[in-house]
Amino acid sequence: MPVTAGTAPARPGPPRALALLVAAHGGPALAVTAITGLLALRGGLHPLDAAAVTAAVFTGQLTIGWGNDLLDLSRDRAVGRSDKPLAAGSLPVGWVARALVVAALASLVLSALVGWRSALVNVVLATGAGHAYNLGLKATAWSWVPYTCGFGMLPSVVTLAASPPHWAPWWMTAAGAALGVGAHLLNVLPDLADDEATGVRGLPHRIGERPSRVLAAALLTAASVLAATGPDGPPPAWAWTALTLVTVLAVLTWFGRGRTPFRAAVTIALLDVVLLTVA
Repeated sequence: MPVTAGTAPARPGPPRALALLVAAHGGPALAVTAITGLLALRGGLHPLDAAAVTAAVFTGQLTIGWGNDLLDLSRDRAVGRSDKPLAAGSLPVGWVARALVVAALASLVLSALVGWRSALVNVVLATGAGHAYNLGLKATAWSWVPYTCGFGMLPSVVTLAASPPHWAPWWMTAAGAALGVGAHLLNVLPDLADDEATGVRGLPHRIGERPSRVLAAALLTAASVLAATGPDGPPPAWAWTALTLVTVLAVLTWFGRGRTPFRAAVTIALLDVVLLTVA
C-alpha cells in the first residue's frame, strides 16, 4: 500500500505529550492562561469560577495553537521548520486534529459553567479572534486586529464571570489591546523571512523589522501607562518605579543593537502583565 501523508509513520521525536504542547504554541498559551488566572484571583472570583474560566481560556488557546500548525503545515514544511513537531514529522496529524476537537469541546463546556456572557466573549471574541488570524487575517494588513480583540477582551472574559457580571474598565481593555498588538509585532519578528517566503504578509511584514520593533515598544509603553494610571486614585510609588523602568527599556528598544531591542521589548511586555494583573 502506498504511503500517504495520512499514513506515513511519524519520525522519532520528543514524547507525544510534550510534542502536543509544542504544537499548541505552549509558551504563549500558558502565558495567556497565567494572565487570566491572575486576573481571576485579583478579581475576587469564587475559586471554582476562577478555575473554570482559566481552564476555559487555556483550552481555547490550545485550539488556536493546534489550528495554526495544522493550517500552516505545508508552509512550515516548505521552509524546513524543524522546531515544529508536525512539520518535522514527529507528531501525527491525526493526534493534533483529535486533540483540537477535544480541547474545543472542553473550552465550550468550561465557558458555559461561568455564565453565557463570559462564554460568548471567550468563544467568539477571544478564541474566535485567534482562529480568524489563522484562517487568513495573518497574511493581510489587518493581522493586528485579532490580537486587539483577543487581548482586549480577555479582562472582560474574567469580569463577566464575576457576580454580578460586568465589563472590564475601559483602561484595562485598552491596555490589553495595546499589549496584544505589541506582542503580535514581537512574535512575528523572528519569522519575517520564512513568512515572506511562503506568502504571509501581515502588518509587520509590510512595515518592516525596525518600524515593527519601534511600534511594538510604543504600544507596550502605552499599555504600561494605562495599567499604572487607569485605576481610581493616584498611582502607588512602585507603579512610578515600573514606569521609569519601562521608559529606559523603551529607549533600549528604539536605539539598542543586536538582540538588545528585542529583549528590552519582551521585558516591557512582562512588566505590562504585572501592572495589568496587579491593577
